[in-house]
Amino acid sequence: MRSELSGGFDIQSLHATSRFPNLGRAVTVRLDQDGGVTVITLDRPSRRNAVDHKTLLDLLDVQEEIQLNGPGRCRVVVLTGAPPAFSAGADLHGVEAGQFAIDLSSVLRGFGALPVPVIAAIDGPALGAGAQLVVAADLRVATAASVIGIPAAKLGLVVDHWTVRRLAAEFSPSVARAMLLAAETYTGEQLHVLGGVHRLGTLEDAVEWGHEIVELAPLTIAGHKLALEHAAPEPPLVDHVEEARAAAWASEDAVEGRTAFLEKRSPDFTGS
Repeated sequence: MRSELSGGFDIQSLHATSRFPNLGRAVTVRLDQDGGVTVITLDRPSRRNAVDHKTLLDLLDVQEEIQLNGPGRCRVVVLTGAPPAFSAGADLHGVEAGQFAIDLSSVLRGFGALPVPVIAAIDGPALGAGAQLVVAADLRVATAASVIGIPAAKLGLVVDHWTVRRLAAEFSPSVARAMLLAAETYTGEQLHVLGGVHRLGTLEDAVEWGHEIVELAPLTIAGHKLALEHAAPEPPLVDHVEEARAAAWASEDAVEGRTAFLEKRSPDFTGS
């Protein structure tokens, strides 16, 4: 890393700003600035950076701050997690609330809407919502032993259509099927071989790559990112796809999956 991360978007200064009321509730993310590289760190290490609703609200406000300041202040975003994980997934306390799913969707699309590249720096588990954040990024750097996957089938849940399409686009249709239908996980090294992880390395390597990108033409990058985000327009949501997702979330299996996870036992799914 070229310099110690400091200054820039000071999370404490955001707390004092009425434009960002959600950040005053809980500090679930940390912001650091290294030149033109903004590092967003999921900062709930005691919960392995599990994504709760407050985390989503904080991330939405951070995205707004970056949009407002634009490439003049932030030229690259690096998204990472405080050790020992990138993110172990959604915090299962409260995920059943409809607003959680709405705000998660906004966060995922929000990273795509930023006019600057987003690099996910992955070290440790990136599961469930953590993996969704990983595929929401434009570029990915991971340690070889990092583990990435969406074990929704072990919880009785169905992810949104955006996530299914994004997984297939960023990792491959084959990897997406294995993750979603068989709850398979992949290491950073495996995904690097398959092309889903662009470089093997650490957070420092991701920030260094960010500095390389900072030297490139920002308007060119913004234009290319916009074109890439619209290269495959999102198709209209098929009613029965959303119906299947809603049915899974409202099922007894979903309750059993969350309960079994919290009780640290194997679930007993019945298909009801």
